[in-house]
Amino acid sequence: MSWVNDIRVIVGLDFGTTYSGFTLYHVDDDIGDIKTNSEWPGELGKLKTNTVLQYKDDFEEVELWGYPALYKKPNKRSKNNETKPVELFKLHLGNCLEKFKPKLPESLTYKQAITDYLCKIGELIKETIPKYWTGINFMEHILLVLTVPAEYSENDKAIMRECAFNAGLIGDKRSEKLQFTTEPEAAAIYCMYSTLKEHKLTEPGSTNFMIVDCGGGTVDLTTRKLLEENQLGEVTRRAGDFCGSTFIDNEFIELLKYEVGNSAIDFLRENHYGQLQYLVQEFCQYVKMPFTGDDPNFRFEINLEEFTPALLQYVTDLEKIWMEEKEWMIELDFNTIKSMFDPIIDRIIRMIRVQLVNSSEKCTAMFLVGGFSQSKYLMNRIEKEFGQLVENISIPNQPIAAVVRGAAIYGKSLQESKNLKSMNSVKCVIATRVMDYTFGIKVKPSWKDGDPLDRLTSNGGIYKFLSIVECNTIVTIDQEFMVDELIPVYSNQTEISFEIYYTKEKKAYYCDEPGMKFLGNLLIDLPDVHLGYERPCTFCLSFGDMEIKARAFNQTNGQNYQTKFEFNTFKVNIVVSKHD
Repeated sequence: MSWVNDIRVIVGLDFGTTYSGFTLYHVDDDIGDIKTNSEWPGELGKLKTNTVLQYKDDFEEVELWGYPALYKKPNKRSKNNETKPVELFKLHLGNCLEKFKPKLPESLTYKQAITDYLCKIGELIKETIPKYWTGINFMEHILLVLTVPAEYSENDKAIMRECAFNAGLIGDKRSEKLQFTTEPEAAAIYCMYSTLKEHKLTEPGSTNFMIVDCGGGTVDLTTRKLLEENQLGEVTRRAGDFCGSTFIDNEFIELLKYEVGNSAIDFLRENHYGQLQYLVQEFCQYVKMPFTGDDPNFRFEINLEEFTPALLQYVTDLEKIWMEEKEWMIELDFNTIKSMFDPIIDRIIRMIRVQLVNSSEKCTAMFLVGGFSQSKYLMNRIEKEFGQLVENISIPNQPIAAVVRGAAIYGKSLQESKNLKSMNSVKCVIATRVMDYTFGIKVKPSWKDGDPLDRLTSNGGIYKFLSIVECNTIVTIDQEFMVDELIPVYSNQTEISFEIYYTKEKKAYYCDEPGMKFLGNLLIDLPDVHLGYERPCTFCLSFGDMEIKARAFNQTNGQNYQTKFEFNTFKVNIVVSKHD
């Protein structure tokens, strides 16, 4: 790991569904010196900018990104067929329902949109670093920590790695200078350093706290235990769902459709998207964030003629008569607003309840972070539901920056723990993680009595799933799981291939069971063909980092074998460590 010794700056990058941000952290600085970027195109003083792209007409080149790509004040003379900004493209990853995934232009894939956005934010990072330090080479001296939602699969992370490489953030697709952490895990690290002492939660072994990361697209949970030496263990499996604040915005748009007709909103979205977005932001500022659920007299009036003048031309039939009678005013009363929130918040509360039930230990604190954490109604509902079970429910300082600052702290602790030049034994801040999935390989033993007859192959074998590690298993960062006694089938064989599968089920027996997914092929080179069958091979997989790592070696002489992993999306060379 000689590359670790060259790292001088950690970049924490929170690529979010609706907002994104980054931090810079020099390896010689203290935590208080973390620099959270607040200078973005078109705006200053904000810790994040919009995850939005505005392309030129051919969608080959990005014209604007961030805040300027999204916001336009209403103008009666604005032209039709404005090029719409591209947003929410991150929802194409994960298990988001198809109906919530944004429709992209035919010539643009979601991977290209992610790549283009990472490229733009990467350019800004490269411009910002010299403002603080000189002599920093991005490819040589930077460790990039990219946050991902808790529910992301190995394949989702592989796609993010591919996009980061194509965006020029790493020089090699397999580079270990790109590391991942989940959004709630990064927030937990931030809270450990910034919030636990404030609430007098400093007792290792008896302090368990839950992070509820409330973003625009996803809400992610993790429950962590404070350990000795400023380390965190994971108490139960991370959880995530698509129930962020964006889905309340969707409910507001559905209400507009009910009032003025589906086609009117569709035409407005198609031809004057900036006006629609302007109206949504008015809703967010004056309704979504200040709504508490306590005041039955809370209401808000929307003047469509003022906020979306272009809409009026698209409203027809009975809706037009109705809106003219109301002078183009829409009133949102208390019950209407509450009905927009409750289905989304109910899902968040169900997730929290499951996390508490699955934990074998008492949760002493719950911290809400992310942009949606500032919703007073969300906080009130959570406090009402869990106030008797959890002693401390609160929002830490700078909740919007919690994830991106925690990512930088994680990156530095990872760098220090692997730094060969360090004379001190430094441990990574993350000590353990709980496995989200059961992983295993496809094997073909001989068919035996008791095996299903319909699975008997023509040569007397049967294909089965051999579990390597089960879900809910607590693993350490560097823990390895070994598969050995692998002998070449043919004397002149030059490669062994294994199909790796994963499932959320704890026990599995066959690779075609419901819920089982194919991850990819693990390919192990077998040199020294002249040795024939005398090449017993062992391969090890480690799952403690956010990405699977593998190494393989000859059991007889300890020779390392080149190992590759073919994901469904692309092929990468797995970093092979020395066999001790």
